[in-house]
Amino acid sequence: MIFLLQKTLIFAIPLLIVALAGMFAERSGIINIALDGIMIFGAFSGAMTAFYLRQIPYFVDHNQLLFVICLLIAAIFGALFSLLLSFSAINLKADQTIGGTALNLLAPAVTLLITKVLFNKDKLEMETATATDGSRKDFGYALLNGDLNPVGQVFFDKAYISTFIAIFMFILLSFLIYKTKTGLRLRSCGEHPQAAASVGINVNRMRYLGTTISGALAGFGGYAYVATVANGTAEGTVAGMGFLALAIMIFGNWKPVGIALGSLLFGFLKCLAVTYNKSLIKPLESTEWMKSLLANNETFNHIYTAIFKNMYFYNLIPFVTVLIVLAFTSKKSRAPKAEGIPYDKGAR
Repeated sequence: MIFLLQKTLIFAIPLLIVALAGMFAERSGIINIALDGIMIFGAFSGAMTAFYLRQIPYFVDHNQLLFVICLLIAAIFGALFSLLLSFSAINLKADQTIGGTALNLLAPAVTLLITKVLFNKDKLEMETATATDGSRKDFGYALLNGDLNPVGQVFFDKAYISTFIAIFMFILLSFLIYKTKTGLRLRSCGEHPQAAASVGINVNRMRYLGTTISGALAGFGGYAYVATVANGTAEGTVAGMGFLALAIMIFGNWKPVGIALGSLLFGFLKCLAVTYNKSLIKPLESTEWMKSLLANNETFNHIYTAIFKNMYFYNLIPFVTVLIVLAFTSKKSRAPKAEGIPYDKGAR
């Protein structure tokens, strides 16, 4: 069970950060459907940084510092990549959904082209499976100098440093969006930009800010996903995590606490495909009644093997759950009123 919870936290962290990225953009009035593409671009930028910096002897012995640098670089390049969406949506007043879709198509094409040109490969694999080998530490014993209780094992035993950074960022961003003047202005631009402009708020500037923060968070989440979930391999995809994060944002009703709960739920469902054999199948099959049922009922044995011992079945669970949850919660969802609507000074 502890192993399952540890894996849940690893999957939930990228989802949490990227869902918050979507929230910041949409709270400012910009639909950021390009989260998947920004994650890919950020992940690739961080992976390239890790690949080259690991050739410097200093960073071979300082993997945690390298990991933090790669996260920072991924956030910076994610923010820069998101400026394409900002420019098209704010300056050109283009359709934001189409613009986001274009970035989702552009990101994997650019990253795979660069990988092919520089390395003649179809994917970038970092040495020793990324900078994460050294970024995953037994923090519990180092900090507490003793045996950890189950809660301590989940959060501290062999934990990634990105987990603690993400938790700190969640607290900081929640404070920013609700307790600061900047957060209030940003939210007002997503609800009624004309009213915001009437009191002197620069709507375009606030929308640029929201989308840039969104890009930085998505880039951060992209590299966190590659480094902790994808074992350090950047191959032009993040397995649809950006779209799943969008669903979590809607599930959380564009609020940080709801997004955090949704991230934990879908992180748990996502990790089932990885841990099903160790955490679910083997404990179940070790029971006497299951042994007897499998041995004496050939039809049940065949169905059980075809479905419940097939990892693709567990891969389907998060996305099927998304459809079911959104179907039941869509009526209660309250999106920002002005999201997706280009700001027009003359409109009322």
